[in-house]
Amino acid sequence: MSETSITTPSGSEKGRYDKKVANTNMFDDSPIAGETSDEFNEDVERAKAKAGEEKFHRLGWKRLTVVLIVEAIALGSLSLPSAFATLGMVAGVICSVGLGLLAIYTSDLVGMVKIKFPDVAHYADAGRLVAGRFGYELVGGMFALQLVLLVGSHCLTGTIAFLNITSNGACSLVFGVVSAIILFILAIPPSFAELAILGYIDFVSIVLAIGITMIATGIKASDSVGGLSSVPWSAWPKEDLSFADAFIAITNIVFAYSFSICQFSFMDEMHTPTDYKKSIWALGLIEIAIYTITGGVIYAFVGPDVKSPALLSAGNLISKIAFGVGLPVIFISGSINSTVVGRFIHGRIFKNSVTKYINTPTGWATWIGLIAVITVIAWVIAEAIPFFSDLLSISSSLFISGFTYYFPAIFWFMLLREGSVFEKKNLVHLVLSSISMIVGLVVLVGGTYASVVDIVSSTSVAPFKLFKLPED
Repeated sequence: MSETSITTPSGSEKGRYDKKVANTNMFDDSPIAGETSDEFNEDVERAKAKAGEEKFHRLGWKRLTVVLIVEAIALGSLSLPSAFATLGMVAGVICSVGLGLLAIYTSDLVGMVKIKFPDVAHYADAGRLVAGRFGYELVGGMFALQLVLLVGSHCLTGTIAFLNITSNGACSLVFGVVSAIILFILAIPPSFAELAILGYIDFVSIVLAIGITMIATGIKASDSVGGLSSVPWSAWPKEDLSFADAFIAITNIVFAYSFSICQFSFMDEMHTPTDYKKSIWALGLIEIAIYTITGGVIYAFVGPDVKSPALLSAGNLISKIAFGVGLPVIFISGSINSTVVGRFIHGRIFKNSVTKYINTPTGWATWIGLIAVITVIAWVIAEAIPFFSDLLSISSSLFISGFTYYFPAIFWFMLLREGSVFEKKNLVHLVLSSISMIVGLVVLVGGTYASVVDIVSSTSVAPFKLFKLPED
């Protein structure tokens, strides 16, 4: 039997098939009495395919929300106070709320594409709809590279967290290996429905880390000379603000709303994909609230000298506690990126085989091997690149600007629009999609330029320059 002809029996055969499946070990190759080996093998293949389809279509909108939260909200949210310090309170709040609402809109466009074209399983498939094989390969390459870099970023952040908790700077390589192993183990479950269970731990972890940082910085400010009123925060951008500094601050906020990059992958597991709107609105509003409150409140407590991540501004002991509480979010949020890129690559390699369902010995062996390779590559990137944070900023400017803003706008113009762009029913989409396109392209050009400028000015700085540990 060809692997491409996997079908589920129907009609008069269904009763005999169901009875056979119920009484047969899926991995037992012994045929039932009275049946040829070929017939038996065909039924086993059908059983594997049916079990695989059921396994990867268990995601409801509530679990989708949790998975999106895991992928979107990490310790990076604690970099927003420094963005507020650069932009000022007014511009910081406007950018946080405005870019968040725009991200909800573009995420809705991504969902519309998935509903209209159900076979789109990953972002690369949407690229194929727009530009054929070239679009598939280009977007697929961007998709895979960005996710691997994100895994590397979490590996580096885990290393920094362990260094901070232990105050042992001599074990950075060991902590890097430990971080990579944890990321590998958590990425092994291939189903997003299974990962959603860890999402609740992830969400509690980040809320507690943010809460501890807020309380600690608030107490520290209250105990200082002059109290809270003496904190020199400003409603306006800092003096002598350079173009590069302003754009790096803006891109920090843009990257915080990058949840649409994995949305196609997550929606492909939903049993009722049309429920996606509930998830993106729930996630979007939660993100806007967390990011705006975190950025504004911690900046108001600490002032222009707030560190990135902000928990380093809470003092040595409190930062250790906050990092300890934040460990789950570092590794759970990082591992889901491994799972997404792993599913993309694994599904492409075994597109016409039951191996893609990862419910056979071959499926599991190839899946675990692939996740191991992805993790090793991410670890090498995190350890070897001397200015990793700047490189990640460039990759995000090049990639996230598209996945979050201008790609969804292109989807509306080329795939979703019905009739003339100037028809009354299309005017709202025309305006919002045009704004999304402009924002994405401005971030692409301005963010890349700002990151290059920052690299040129800091090539002699140590790899951990953005995560300097507090001194006793």
